[in-house]
Amino acid sequence: LKDDPVVAGRLGEITSTDLSGAFGHRVADEEALPFPPQSFDLIVSALSLHWVNDLPGALIQIRRALKPDGLFIATVLGGRTLTELRQSLLAAEEEIRGGAMNRVSPMMDVIDAAGLLQRTQFAMPVADNDARTVRYSHPFKLLGDLRGMGETSAFANRAGPPLTRGILMRALEIYAQRFSDPDGRVRATFEFVTLSGWAPGPDQPVAKRPGSASVRLADALGVKERNAGEKTGPKTGSEG
Repeated sequence: LKDDPVVAGRLGEITSTDLSGAFGHRVADEEALPFPPQSFDLIVSALSLHWVNDLPGALIQIRRALKPDGLFIATVLGGRTLTELRQSLLAAEEEIRGGAMNRVSPMMDVIDAAGLLQRTQFAMPVADNDARTVRYSHPFKLLGDLRGMGETSAFANRAGPPLTRGILMRALEIYAQRFSDPDGRVRATFEFVTLSGWAPGPDQPVAKRPGSASVRLADALGVKERNAGEKTGPKTGSEG
């Protein structure tokens, strides 16, 4: 930073202090973590794993870097993210070229995310999602935000012809026609998938063997047990 021409001469000394050496900063590739096994009690990833090519491999490395009973929490962009832009680009290219290819980076859905946590041997895995709609005065504003965030498409090997200006302009027209509100503003969906899982540890709760229960669920809940398909009788009281 001291050698940066923008700040050169403006900073006399830069001091970085941490509570411990383990808190020191390190730049690392998510697909090649430079940490020995069982290094961390907690690993948090915020909106970066959707760029990883080998996500199962990255999750395995993260689990190995956790201490026993260590926690992993992550948020990634989900499959519904930019669905409006994705549909508009496909429709425009199909209309002009007679065929289309995906121009928006693929992203996982919440079901795939939960399966990946199980596949990579995280204990007590949980996956949840939340979708938010952001409105823009014009699709160009959305593209500007994506460039500013560094979230434009990043396919390593692009097959097929490049995206032309004509296709892009037609896609933005389709976007405005199909995904605009009465006030003229367009919608953009962003889905956030939140993951959590634990590195296996000796003191974690373990599911009991099927058939080993000693108390009936109906007794524990204080209700009458009924057979499948058995009618429960008329309802009493008011209904909403």
